[in-house]
Amino acid sequence: MVSSNLTQSRFSVVQIAGGLILSTGMTLTTASPAFAQQLTQQLTPSVAEQQSTPTQTATPMLRSSEPEITATPDFYTLGAGDRINIDIFNVPEYTGERQVMVDGSLNLPLVGNLPVKGLTLRQAAEAITLAYRRYLRNPIVTVNLLTARPLRVSVAGQVRRPGSYDVVLTREAGTSGVEPQWPTVSRAIQLAGGIVQSADVGAIQVRRPQRSGEDQVITLNFWKLIGEGDLTQDITLRDGDSIFVPVDADVTPAEVTQLATASIAPTSMRVNVVGEVVTPGAVEVPPNTPLNQAILAAGGFNQRRARTGSVQLVRLNPDGTVSQRRIEVNLASAVNEQTNPPLRENDVILVGRSGITSFGDVVDSVFGTLGRIFPIFRLFD
Repeated sequence: MVSSNLTQSRFSVVQIAGGLILSTGMTLTTASPAFAQQLTQQLTPSVAEQQSTPTQTATPMLRSSEPEITATPDFYTLGAGDRINIDIFNVPEYTGERQVMVDGSLNLPLVGNLPVKGLTLRQAAEAITLAYRRYLRNPIVTVNLLTARPLRVSVAGQVRRPGSYDVVLTREAGTSGVEPQWPTVSRAIQLAGGIVQSADVGAIQVRRPQRSGEDQVITLNFWKLIGEGDLTQDITLRDGDSIFVPVDADVTPAEVTQLATASIAPTSMRVNVVGEVVTPGAVEVPPNTPLNQAILAAGGFNQRRARTGSVQLVRLNPDGTVSQRRIEVNLASAVNEQTNPPLRENDVILVGRSGITSFGDVVDSVFGTLGRIFPIFRLFD
């Protein structure tokens, strides 16, 4: 064993903080049995199994010049793609940067592959400590996060683009070093295109996988975030989180207006203006745009053909039904539900033909048909 060889060597020994440090950098302090047993219980069986068959194939670790993230939450768990810095006190040849491999393990000198997937930084440091205790006496190990992997989360429900997203951790220079900007639920909703106007933001659910196999369900009230600035409602994400935004069939116009200005709302929405307007078709407008502005975005009424007094508004409701109502148009009116209602995503505005235009179109159609049958009617074209 290495420890028996060290006791027979002639290296000088210096006592520091109650431990013995060899000039070679190896620590000879004897750990208490209780401390060693505690570390063993915190490790997974796969970690203990790897310790029994260490390999010598690992290459020395390299020093990294990249600044460490100064504040890593205690809940953060390691996964494939994380880059960490491992510091073994006074053992520079084993100290340096490592990346968690695709199988969730670290390739360490002497030790070989050590599984760390799902471990916090503290637990990973304890696992590395226990693994190196086979070769060093009471190694002092510190693990810091350099670069966090993207978090894979899913967003479903009343958002514009439901699906799975990679949320990246951003970093900014602060007074105490590199400060991470940990992604939150609102950030994931923004990546999904923002909420739709029928969303119930007072009951957003986050399902979080646990080691026990059961999901933890967290309910968030974003009305408190929007109205009161309660940041505790916008929790930080963890890898594997699932976000669900339910539907609110009774959302009021005042709530729709308030949500349209929130950061979790989309920057634009699509409505369709068809019929007798200058440029019929789909138009992109800001959220909560009133009917009058949508008509103007389509070029306005075709003054020669359009019925300018009223239009039809067709809306797909959250429960799957379709509603249709006639609205008396007044381009000079402010936003209101009677003559200038705020629109929702995928609303359809039908601008009909005026009475004279309808009559003229019918006459043209009749004469065109008769002209194909009896050429004499072409004289009336």
